[in-house]
Amino acid sequence: MAHTDVSRPSNVPLLVLSGLLLLYGALVASGVFEGMFKALHTHKSIDMMEILSFTFGGIGLAVALLRQGRMNKPLSNLDTFVLETIPGIIFIMVLAMGIRWFLEPVVDIASKGLEPALGFSIFHVLNLNYVVLGILVGIVITNSWGIPAFAASGVKTARFVLKMGVILLGARYSFAELAKLGMVSVWMIGFFVLGTVFLVLFLGKLFKQPKSMTGVLSAGMGVCGVSATVACAPVVKAKCSEMAYTIGTILGFGILCMFAFPTIGKIVGMNPTQFGAWAGTGILNSAQVAAACLAFNSVDIKTLKVGEIFNITRVLFLPIIVLVLATWYGRSGGQKLTFKEVVVDKFPLFILGFLLLFLMSSFGLFSPPDHYKGKYLDFSYNKRTEITPEEHDMLAAALAAGIPGLNEEEQAAFADLVKQRQIAGEFDERDDKVKFDTTARHRMNALESMLARDKGGEITLGKDVKSAVGHAIKQVHKKSKTIVTLTDAMIWFFAYGLIGLGMQITKKSLAQAGGWPLVMGAISGVAKATLSFIVVMYFVKDVVLK
Repeated sequence: MAHTDVSRPSNVPLLVLSGLLLLYGALVASGVFEGMFKALHTHKSIDMMEILSFTFGGIGLAVALLRQGRMNKPLSNLDTFVLETIPGIIFIMVLAMGIRWFLEPVVDIASKGLEPALGFSIFHVLNLNYVVLGILVGIVITNSWGIPAFAASGVKTARFVLKMGVILLGARYSFAELAKLGMVSVWMIGFFVLGTVFLVLFLGKLFKQPKSMTGVLSAGMGVCGVSATVACAPVVKAKCSEMAYTIGTILGFGILCMFAFPTIGKIVGMNPTQFGAWAGTGILNSAQVAAACLAFNSVDIKTLKVGEIFNITRVLFLPIIVLVLATWYGRSGGQKLTFKEVVVDKFPLFILGFLLLFLMSSFGLFSPPDHYKGKYLDFSYNKRTEITPEEHDMLAAALAAGIPGLNEEEQAAFADLVKQRQIAGEFDERDDKVKFDTTARHRMNALESMLARDKGGEITLGKDVKSAVGHAIKQVHKKSKTIVTLTDAMIWFFAYGLIGLGMQITKKSLAQAGGWPLVMGAISGVAKATLSFIVVMYFVKDVVLK
């Protein structure tokens, strides 16, 4: 339906942004910025820079020309949903590019420069990646200069784009993650996810908080932070400020846990597996889980693996939490919802998209079914998996001379690497893939243990030996190009959406939310950390990865 209001924002900002993007793409293609990109460690993104710059610059220029031709005509659906929306989309994309390729690397480099004086990395402790920086940039813009008039329509697309990111998130996981854990561990994760959700819902009622705030906070504290917050926000009709509060609470609580968990774990004498299970359950943000695991034990890689798998397995409970919150929110509004109304009417379509990609990933459509975030191990005999002849000769000489301090498993794995020139199982067992891969995996773990113990100062390896062993390990690690591409797209969707989300958060809306979300988050977070600590210490001591 056409509208009679013909007022449109100026075309000049769109023309300027489009021109700058095309100019930037041309300069990147010329190689004039190559030195700067290497200094910022963004040189591997040069191809992506050219693609995005030329694509959005070209689209922006074409839209500007179309808009110019329709300046005095009534608004049609084409104008409302396309021509008046694209300027804002390009505005946010320019900000996202600036954050991903310049602001985030600069903050990381500055953090490393300050690390010797501070004793810790501000970048990692405060989690100053594109997620946090994107929200902060959005908040600063909207609370200082305000959202530019030409970008107002485009900013409204942020939530839709965030949902696209959640859909692509499903491709990174598979049932194989669950298969790596014992059933006790799966029950434990499920118990704490649901328990935390219900605890926050109870606290929200106790402190008389808005149901939208309580609902989105329960998902964030129970599942996995940003993605759960985005996924559940539409179900409980959460405001942007409530989503920001939830994300801020999760990250703030995680910072405290990063310092407290390793200290407590060492005091009580947790083993590496127990600590990984505790950190993966009690800490919400995956980057903070990894930091806590490495702080606890940088030698035994098992700690980090257990922590990561416990952490990401929570994501698989996301659809269940959506159903729980849809039922809770509907009933709290006085409605008596049937099963059909919850599952069919209230269940967000984009969560179905998440489930679809998860199932496709589990059945191996993107990568072998046992992949881990698109990464998988390939121990099959292949020339491309072998170490180089020079590396083989050097390792053979090191084996003959002997390496002091190697345990029996490490010594055997090292000898087999020299024998077979690659990490593999027994040649005679190659037709039994499970047995062959299991033996190969044990050998790879033993070689990783060698490198970790060298790093921890327990043994001393020559530089060439470390390089060759590291090369052998790298050779059997493969990446699914499809999942890598989907993950890159997901990151851009989240970067875009979170900037737009930040632009919808005003100081007034934050003030209205008050400090109760922080109180509720702290109570539920401490309760979960304490209970999971008890469970790990006394009931699931034997949690091991299969």
